[in-house]
Amino acid sequence: MTTIGAESLDPADWSGLRALGHRMIDDMFDHLQTLRDGPVWQPMPDPLRRELRQPLPRLPQTPESVYESFQRLVQPYATGNLHPRFMGWVHGGGNPIGMLAELLAGGLNANLGGRDHAPIEVERQVIAWAAEMLGFPTGASGVLVTGTSIANLIGVLVARSAMLGPGVRSDGVGGMRLVAYTSAAAHGCMPRAMEMSGLGRDALRMIPCDADGRMRLDLLGQALEADRAAGARPFLLIGTAGTVDIGAIDDLAALANVAAREGLWFHVDGAFGAVAALSPKLGPKLAGIDRADSVAFDFHKWAQVPYDAGCIVVRDSARQLETFGAEAAYLKRETRGLAAGGVWPCDLGPDLSRGFRALKVWMTLSVYGADRIGAIAEQTCALAAMLAARVDREPALQRLAPVALNIVCFRYIAATGDLDRLNADIVADLHESGIAAPSTTMAGGVLAIRVAIVNHRTEETDIAILVDAILATGHRRAR
Repeated sequence: MTTIGAESLDPADWSGLRALGHRMIDDMFDHLQTLRDGPVWQPMPDPLRRELRQPLPRLPQTPESVYESFQRLVQPYATGNLHPRFMGWVHGGGNPIGMLAELLAGGLNANLGGRDHAPIEVERQVIAWAAEMLGFPTGASGVLVTGTSIANLIGVLVARSAMLGPGVRSDGVGGMRLVAYTSAAAHGCMPRAMEMSGLGRDALRMIPCDADGRMRLDLLGQALEADRAAGARPFLLIGTAGTVDIGAIDDLAALANVAAREGLWFHVDGAFGAVAALSPKLGPKLAGIDRADSVAFDFHKWAQVPYDAGCIVVRDSARQLETFGAEAAYLKRETRGLAAGGVWPCDLGPDLSRGFRALKVWMTLSVYGADRIGAIAEQTCALAAMLAARVDREPALQRLAPVALNIVCFRYIAATGDLDRLNADIVADLHESGIAAPSTTMAGGVLAIRVAIVNHRTEETDIAILVDAILATGHRRAR
């Protein structure tokens, strides 16, 4: 007869699994230590893809055999953003302490939706640090989420409640024609946030930018005036701190003035740029962010925390609470016991089941210090300036946009014919060679090679290797 409770997932003998765990950690440290020796990225061969596509496993396998499959099928074909020459997208490079924090968080397996336990206190501390970084007052609220896309959605929802009152949760927006405003260079998650909030992407006015990639204040004023004349109700102004294509920062102080004058909720999408606040040199570029009503950003970009670790901070905690406060009976708060505690994270965002992502943020900031994170941001901007100077010196290259922070857009021009196709091929060739991984975007109506320098491991030699490879590949293809 089977005894109830005999089917535990713990091993009968811990020694073998313990040894495998130590081996996994040692292997990953070796991987991090030797990143430069391997390719930035390599495509996963079709036979391995087919091997990975298996039916649901019904019978157990040994942990050692599954780990062998990970090493053979997964690890060699990852995104590549750990590598110092991954420069295509704004991905942070992670860090060893954050990796270990993930192990510790997994071991605790804490649910940070609510209740009274230490992991939630860690997240509250991280939010307090984020508020301090942004210059927000003590008592500002916030919550950690998957990334800035969800953080921006939360910002839109809080702004909606602030304009219409908490009754919008039950009544909906009805026939209210709410409209919002942001830069034409804003991230694509902003129109999606309007869609998911029920307001519709057509309610988001995408204001054109000036030559530096910043929202034009004169056109913003005209749009506000036209919408009010048409009977619409402006409720939200969204500034961008680090546009996705060229890294431009809107004039946040001027936008704060507009928001105050027009009675708008002022939200800032600072996905990667908000972390510039930790740098004495870069911080002044964010002047006015401390006046925002809410800010969304990622710790997993410039702050180098492993994925995922997005954050939303709201100046007036009451506004966030009235947007998401949970009322279900099974979430009833008590004065003592595990169900005690004040505001729970599930009162500040849409998730009830939430992992302990705060630990890797807390440990990263604690071990390295905020000043060092700010210095890394400065370092990447200095490398971008070096790249821009090299591009400007090379007759075969043409820079296509100003360099506001750490992103450089340019193209290879020493050829005739379809330069857009040529530059796209250069980028793909670099990917497949494993030398470097830039990306492409459109700048000034043409296809650009886009280099976003985010990784703390990137050095001057990596910039030289990248440019030399672009020039060699362009010359070979142009012949």
